[in-house]
Amino acid sequence: MNVERTDKEIMLAPEGQQFQPQPYFPVAIPEAPAAQQGVPLSHYLWILRRHRWKILSFVIAAVLATAIVSSRITPIYESTTTIDIDRQTPSGVVGQESTKQTTFNDSDQFLATQIKLVQSDSVLRPVALEYKLLSHEKQFEDMAPAKITTAEQSPVFLKRLKVTRPTNTYLMLVSYRSPDPQLAADVANAIAKSYLEHTYNIRFRSSASLTSFMEKQLEELRAKMERSSSALGQFERELNLINPEEKTNITSSRLLQLNTEYTNAQADRVRKEAAFHSVRNGSLEAAQVSQQGEPLRRITEKVNEAQEKFSEVKSHFGANHPEYRKAAAHLAEVQRQHDRTRQNIAQRVEIEYQEAVNREAMLQKAVGESKAEFDRINSRSFEYQSLKREADADKRLYEELVRKIREAGINASFQNSSIRIADPARPALKPVFPNIKVNIALAFVFATLLAIGAAIVGDSLDNTIRDPEQVARTLKTEVLGSLPVVKNWRTRLGPVAQHGTSTALIALTEGNDHANTYAEAIRTLRNSILLSDFDRRLRSLLVTSASPGEGKSTIAAHLAATHAEQHHKTLLIDGDLRRPSVHKRFGIPSTTGLTNVLLREIPWRQALIKPEGLPDLDVLPAGPVSRKAADIVGRGLLDLLEEACAEYDLVILDAPPLLGFAEPLQMATSVDGVVVVTRAGETNRKAVAAVINTLTRLRANVMGIVLNQCHQELSDSYYYYSHYGKYYKPVEKA
Repeated sequence: MNVERTDKEIMLAPEGQQFQPQPYFPVAIPEAPAAQQGVPLSHYLWILRRHRWKILSFVIAAVLATAIVSSRITPIYESTTTIDIDRQTPSGVVGQESTKQTTFNDSDQFLATQIKLVQSDSVLRPVALEYKLLSHEKQFEDMAPAKITTAEQSPVFLKRLKVTRPTNTYLMLVSYRSPDPQLAADVANAIAKSYLEHTYNIRFRSSASLTSFMEKQLEELRAKMERSSSALGQFERELNLINPEEKTNITSSRLLQLNTEYTNAQADRVRKEAAFHSVRNGSLEAAQVSQQGEPLRRITEKVNEAQEKFSEVKSHFGANHPEYRKAAAHLAEVQRQHDRTRQNIAQRVEIEYQEAVNREAMLQKAVGESKAEFDRINSRSFEYQSLKREADADKRLYEELVRKIREAGINASFQNSSIRIADPARPALKPVFPNIKVNIALAFVFATLLAIGAAIVGDSLDNTIRDPEQVARTLKTEVLGSLPVVKNWRTRLGPVAQHGTSTALIALTEGNDHANTYAEAIRTLRNSILLSDFDRRLRSLLVTSASPGEGKSTIAAHLAATHAEQHHKTLLIDGDLRRPSVHKRFGIPSTTGLTNVLLREIPWRQALIKPEGLPDLDVLPAGPVSRKAADIVGRGLLDLLEEACAEYDLVILDAPPLLGFAEPLQMATSVDGVVVVTRAGETNRKAVAAVINTLTRLRANVMGIVLNQCHQELSDSYYYYSHYGKYYKPVEKA
């Protein structure tokens, strides 16, 4: 692969050596922030890959534990009795209850009531006592002996009982669970039978109570009926009648008939009175038109015939003639009969008139008497009707109550089939608990979800710095490089120079993959820092951290050694006057150093020490430890840096942690660039953000962040560390 050389790379290359491109290590320079700063899905997949063995171990352990526990749990069997409730079945065999057909719209409420009734103490207690279910369910295990007696008197509640209702049915399912399948079936059937008996007893007690109440009312009603019947009989005896109603009807008819006859008698009397007056006045015509006028008309005709005959005889014969005397005698006789008949008619008309007057008077008297009797009977009839209605009502009520009592007694003894056992319970062949397959499946699902959730929640709660993407997303700053963990150094790098050579050189020559990876990462970091600013040359660099233990001194030492290996004059200053450690990295003494220089005891050049094997590197140790480092770091450090930058290609200043100390702030304003070292997976993001904000406020040139001790378990951005050892293989000589 051809790589173009830049001017700065040529400048950094050692004199007399040909430039060789370094192996590529991704430098974590974040891209411009996206429009939506969200966690990508690939990050969650990486979390699962990172914790895959933990997740798998947890799931396997949960599944095995579930299988073991499920296999050791006592199996529980369940038996179910099906109860059918037919609300259309009559509740009695006689009376209205035997023919009553009602449409109900409260099926849900009714069945809910029946379910509560099945779970009541009255139903469960006989079964619990018969099969000793409270001891089987171990409800008294944790109770003191003094409380067991009290608990036995409390309402019975069976934990293993379940009463349900299938939707849109009139069925109830009574289920009971027990380690003994036969006991489960027996208890379920016993509860169903107890429920049937309890409903029968409730109805029987209700009917008996109703019967007892009606019997008490019956005695009162019998006495009342006797009083009303006695009052009615006494009233009938007073009237001397059996039925005043019939007597009133007869009197009414008789009064009507008498009234009619009285009216007719009046008319007859008027007619006869008129005839009487006519006859009495002597009018022959009036006598003839009377009821007795027919004989008078006949005799009158005879008189007329005798007169005509006498007139004819008279015209022919004389007075002494026998015919004349005969005709005269005949006429006289007829006339005499006529007068007598007329007289008789007058007498009969008078008699008939008197009879009509008498009859009218008699009828008038009879009508008055009948009307008086009718009024008397009618006036007492209202009282009679009231007494009779009361007596009849008492009698009917008494008879109805007697009938109801008899019907209630018969119906109370009748155990109807509206509630019946449709399907009795039978011993189960397979246990319902535990279901090992279902438990294992549920354990697998829930353990997987719990493990994945715990991994994701743990990652989301982790507020440490882990990878470049996270730094770019949360801190809005650049990551200059990532340094891997060196496992065989127990996560800590030893001295940089030993026996005349640097540690990095030792790692490369010895073929240690981890050391080689770290050395290449240091070189990449050096190039990332020095090549990041093309406008001006970086002459001084401050290496610091947010808190102690981040590895800043180790990184500063290796950066200085790596830069010196390129034959560039490099000065490494240990600015941590409180806890110096650079001299330990190079195995040099620290009796005199920066403290003496800042106190103006010796010139800074006299305090320089040149490590063995690195001729282009000078080290200025910290010197004696000073607890007043912030007081002595001032103008002297700025003058020192100005003079050193004029003589050296790069001056690296190892500063104390920024948080909690004052001197790093003065140092940061005196150098060309500041690099903040963080420990991946341990350094708090808020601490780093506070450091960057402080440096930005001081207008220090914060070049970026270095992630130290990175490994594949922290982020998927460090996958390349696992491939580096495979890339560098020793070349076999031909």
